[in-house]
Amino acid sequence: MDQSLSSERGHVSVLSCFPPSVGKDVVVAVVKPLRAGLGNPDTCSRLYTDRQVKWTMEVLCYGLTLPLDGDTVKMCVDVYTDWLMALVSPRDSIPLPIRREPDLYIQQILRHLISLFAPRSDQVSLVYLSLCQQVLCAVQTLARDSAVMSRDTWQTLLRFLLRINHTMLAPPNTTGVVSEQLSHLSMVVLFEMWLLSCSRCFPSHSLWLTGRQMLSSWRHQPVVVEQWCRVNTALTSRLLLLTFGPSFPCFEVPDEDAALIPAEMDDQRVSHTWFRFLHLLSNPVDLSRHVIVGTTPSSQEEALRGDNLLPKIFFRAMRGVSTLVDAFLGVTVVNKEPTQRLLSNTGLPQSIHFRDRLPSLGVALTRSPFKDRLPSYGLSRPRSGSAPPTPVNILSMLSAPPSITSPPPHSRRLKPANVSKATSKPLTTSSSPHHWKTSSQPPASTTHLCSSPRPSPSPLRCNMDSLLHLFGCWLFDAAQINHNRWAAGRGEACGTLCRIFTCKKTAEDILPIYLSRFYLVLLQGLQVSEEACPPVLASILLNSTCLFCCDLKGVNLLLPAFISAVENVLLDRDLLRFKNFVTPVDLRRASIFILLSLLPLPLHFPSVQSEVLLDGQFSGDDVTAGTYQSLMPRLISVLIGALHTETDASNTQIILAAMLNLVQDLALLEAAGQPKQETKSQHSGAGRPRWTTGTSGPRRTRGTNTILSHSAGILWVQFVHLLTQCLTAQWRNDSAVCLSALEVLGGLAKVEVNVEQSERRRALSSVCCYIEFQCSRPPPLHSRDLHSIIVAAFTCLNTWVTRHPAMLDQQECLLEVLEIVELGISGTKSKREEEVRCKEEKELNPVSLRVKEAAEVTLNCVMQVLGAVPSLGGLLDEDALIRCYSLSDSSLRKKFRYFVLDSSVIMAMLEQPQGPEDASCPSLAMLIRGPSGRHSWTLQLHLQPREGRTHTQHFLIPGCRAAAQEDAGIQCSIKNPQFPENIERVPSVKADRSIPALHETVTEEMQPQLERLQTTFQRQQQVEAQPLLSGRSVVMATCRPPPPVTGFQTARLFLSHLGLLTPETLKDPGTSGVLAQLVSLDSSLHGFSEDLKRLDQLPSRNCDSAFIFYIRAGQRMAAEILSNVESSSSVLSHFLDFLSSLGRPMEVRQHQMGKVITDSLEFPTVIGDSGGGVFNGEKFILMYADALTEITFIVPSSSSHKANLQKSPGEVEPPTESPSNPYSGSELRPDSAAQPTVELNVLIVWVESFEDIERFPLSDLLSETSTHTHCSVSNFQLIFIHPLKTGLYRICFHGNTTSKFGSVVPLVNGSVVSKRSLGFLVREMVINCCHRRRLDSDSAHLPHIIRKHMISDIIHRYLSCRSEPSFYSALFQDP
Repeated sequence: MDQSLSSERGHVSVLSCFPPSVGKDVVVAVVKPLRAGLGNPDTCSRLYTDRQVKWTMEVLCYGLTLPLDGDTVKMCVDVYTDWLMALVSPRDSIPLPIRREPDLYIQQILRHLISLFAPRSDQVSLVYLSLCQQVLCAVQTLARDSAVMSRDTWQTLLRFLLRINHTMLAPPNTTGVVSEQLSHLSMVVLFEMWLLSCSRCFPSHSLWLTGRQMLSSWRHQPVVVEQWCRVNTALTSRLLLLTFGPSFPCFEVPDEDAALIPAEMDDQRVSHTWFRFLHLLSNPVDLSRHVIVGTTPSSQEEALRGDNLLPKIFFRAMRGVSTLVDAFLGVTVVNKEPTQRLLSNTGLPQSIHFRDRLPSLGVALTRSPFKDRLPSYGLSRPRSGSAPPTPVNILSMLSAPPSITSPPPHSRRLKPANVSKATSKPLTTSSSPHHWKTSSQPPASTTHLCSSPRPSPSPLRCNMDSLLHLFGCWLFDAAQINHNRWAAGRGEACGTLCRIFTCKKTAEDILPIYLSRFYLVLLQGLQVSEEACPPVLASILLNSTCLFCCDLKGVNLLLPAFISAVENVLLDRDLLRFKNFVTPVDLRRASIFILLSLLPLPLHFPSVQSEVLLDGQFSGDDVTAGTYQSLMPRLISVLIGALHTETDASNTQIILAAMLNLVQDLALLEAAGQPKQETKSQHSGAGRPRWTTGTSGPRRTRGTNTILSHSAGILWVQFVHLLTQCLTAQWRNDSAVCLSALEVLGGLAKVEVNVEQSERRRALSSVCCYIEFQCSRPPPLHSRDLHSIIVAAFTCLNTWVTRHPAMLDQQECLLEVLEIVELGISGTKSKREEEVRCKEEKELNPVSLRVKEAAEVTLNCVMQVLGAVPSLGGLLDEDALIRCYSLSDSSLRKKFRYFVLDSSVIMAMLEQPQGPEDASCPSLAMLIRGPSGRHSWTLQLHLQPREGRTHTQHFLIPGCRAAAQEDAGIQCSIKNPQFPENIERVPSVKADRSIPALHETVTEEMQPQLERLQTTFQRQQQVEAQPLLSGRSVVMATCRPPPPVTGFQTARLFLSHLGLLTPETLKDPGTSGVLAQLVSLDSSLHGFSEDLKRLDQLPSRNCDSAFIFYIRAGQRMAAEILSNVESSSSVLSHFLDFLSSLGRPMEVRQHQMGKVITDSLEFPTVIGDSGGGVFNGEKFILMYADALTEITFIVPSSSSHKANLQKSPGEVEPPTESPSNPYSGSELRPDSAAQPTVELNVLIVWVESFEDIERFPLSDLLSETSTHTHCSVSNFQLIFIHPLKTGLYRICFHGNTTSKFGSVVPLVNGSVVSKRSLGFLVREMVINCCHRRRLDSDSAHLPHIIRKHMISDIIHRYLSCRSEPSFYSALFQDP
């Protein structure tokens, strides 16, 4: 031991020279009167000279060494502890020489008290513990309360504490409750006094060196490492506040720990003390090195023991370092787990109260429900039947300095398992390297996941290089330990390194030496062979979820290694090797996020070579060589395999999102003309199939010589088969997974790939089967959530119907869809009933009103796309028709006839021809307003086919011919008989007598009428016979056609052709509130035209809006952010490309009639030199529209800060043109009447620096850009897009995490997407976010329901009360 402590060894009294009985008698005789005078204020000490005091102290010193069988030792302790108070509160009972020179005597007393702590046979008794506690408490009081203690006394006090701790902690073991409690108390007092000395009298350099040497010899004691971690966290909490200021996330520590740091310690001493205390334990990694740990005989003995606690102590030390790293990153939280449970995990005595912190075995995720906790690194034994891995012998590497990175807010920390005492036993040293296989019993306790929220890394965190300079050496050394005995600490170090590097800031560079060492550590830890180390592999995966989206230089060389590791986890259903120290669900989730970031790389860098050779350390089975493109089949196989093996709903949703992203990216890549993925390996022998062995048995993997046959079409078919199969099988009872699967199926319907029509037909049929299954569930299982899923299934069905209307040309497909519609509307299928009934006769008993409304939307979609022809215009109204007819008479509006059909459709009919040339043709123009929208049709009746038709029909009317010559030809008198001449000869039959003769049926009342009829017949016969009687022929005039008819009454003709002018349709049913099938409206009533305009302003499809912002690096003010889009020089060109992929520009201009219309323009023409601010909603917007949804994208700018974020300017009329045209023109009416819709705003934020996400000024932007009532922040969904240096884009999604349906797809938090598919995926995300919110809301109504209610109001308000005769007569009259 250091010579500086040689003078501090226990003082030897002169009484030791006499027999023990003599010394004991002397001590008893001296100490009793001294003890009797203590505590009595009237008693004065009888020791007046220095010689008297020194002689008495010699006696007391000897008394401290006596056995504890009596109270002699206690009286000596009482006297000394009372005299120690001479520097605190001098009393008369204290000898005068001590009161006169307290420092000198107290130093001597402290040296004497060392004798009390000397090893003795009875030191395990409670009496001994009580005496030692009394001394330590007195020393504690002396240091705390004395304000005049000299520097020498401080030094002596610290040496005293070092000496007694060395006496107790240097031996190999401290077994027993008394020893453990005393060791704990002595370490607490040592560190507390040391910190107090740093505040009042900073210890000398030699004393720091002595303390470092002594603590290094105590590292085999758990209490030493625990108290060291405790003090470091308390000091770090103070240091962070001083270094980074109050804006940095507070590193909260328990009050008892925070109290260790004196409040009066100045700032400079805090930093000095922190750094010295951090290195007071030397290198914690030395705990794993027996040669270094065993530098003293005691520690050598400890190192050779087979049941030592060193692995657990090493893990606790590395976890302490990990805690400090997290604190500097700003991601730490106080773990409030019960101490007893945490102690059982570390093997430390339960009497020790320490603060537990988050372990590395977690995936750092911003605002994620997952948080790390101390894993059960008692390493519970795997269950029988698992495939245990064998430890790998990793070669050590040279140490190098460290570096830092901040974990992005979306990385996740998962909490591993807690292990009971039975499973927390220290590992035994085994001669076999395969000691993972030595146990056959299952673990005694299961793992538990703590879902406490975890803050995201602070944007104010330090540079990663600085952090690695502090901790990198320890972490790299610990990550290179080559024995699985230290797997817990090694895994903690690897996880901490991963968190550091994944926390790299956007514009930050890390030293290459750190990057190279980090990559080597990962390549070693990611091995998946039998010799691999599962804790290390799990720790790396859990903390590397965003490793490939941090712009780390050279990180892509790890791609093959990570693919192998992800394969090893995701393709293993049971994960028996990992269950003992991490929750399998969390490990799989971390692996899925890594897979999500790997999928775009082969398509983005198809020709990049991947070859890793490390001096033969790794075999060819561990690292794949070839191009990135050759790795694509493995990634696809892992993705599909993960979906098969996954049982967790959240993980399944993430996989589903990845499937849609991949198919869309591959489809766009092929559409752009890129060559198909057919790459052969350039390495000889690589064509052989490889077999890798995991816990689930051997599996065959593709060799790099395999032709990559995964085109977009093939992959589309595979994914659709898999989704439809799972949707109708194992997923059908999981609402969250089903909803995501339906969203992905709807997204796949929009992906343009060349596949057989039967494949699309199969997908549509599967959705129908799923709807039928859900509707047929027993009534007790029906709930709002179930009905929401059925509504989502109908929405998916609508997407397939409108995107691929050709499927409905097949009779079977059409019938299947209509049967599902019937099931949704009525609750049953007609074909399943015994007797056939018409639809109008069926009793409506739907599953729910929401399901019925969703089925009505599907029926509308079918009717619009089935056999559809291009309409003549969907934007026409009465005013537009008048202008189209080139008529200026304002009274022409009165010529419209308004009818209502089935109380749901308003028909406006105009019988005016379009021009003079059409005056001879029956013409009719109609405006049909229904729940599905407003449609316009014009009809004309022509007597010729279209091909040979001329502009007029006058030639059909023959002109006047020459007069006929009366004497031309020979005239013959011909009698035209009315019956055949031989009719009388034909024999009659019974059928001839079926109609009785007239005279047989005439009654007396009818006889006068019959007589009058006979008289009329006779008179007519006479008239007809007159020319014959005169013998003179009658000259007949030539037949000429009548003049052309100009009034056709086309409205009456049209209604008649439709079968609507019948007594049944016009008859009043007589039921209150039920109208006839056909009624008319009185358009002359006041307010009729205004109500029609309000009806036209109601959207007929879902209209959503999204707002786009651009944030340059470091910007935090709303005004700065809004001004970025004013000029193209302030934004990246990729941002403008992204805007162009969202939709087409629409010009919003005020029409002279007071309406707002939109015109489609070209993007380059509109954008000009703007950075996107031209689409601020004042003059231009970006719009995307299809048959079901319409999205308006607005880019708020500083010139439009009055824009209203709470409005949905996308409320527009749907085009009635072909639904396949996503950009057909439509009306934009921002000032339309508000409907009872769900208030939701989606914000799309482009961030140059990923750290700015945490400082996004949402409230300020809302106040700057909103003029109406401020919306709740919870009503906003934020999609952050961060461009990476690789050309890919990192997605961070902040939304409502409390939804019962889980994550919104396809852009889950942590996604990495390509530029090709970014616009498509963002649109899908906006659509799905808004759809989810409507499903969750009770106040959301479908657009056609809102229109239906408005139509009903118009009908009841303007119904024309006419009788049937007046109704008919009105049809024959001009309006």
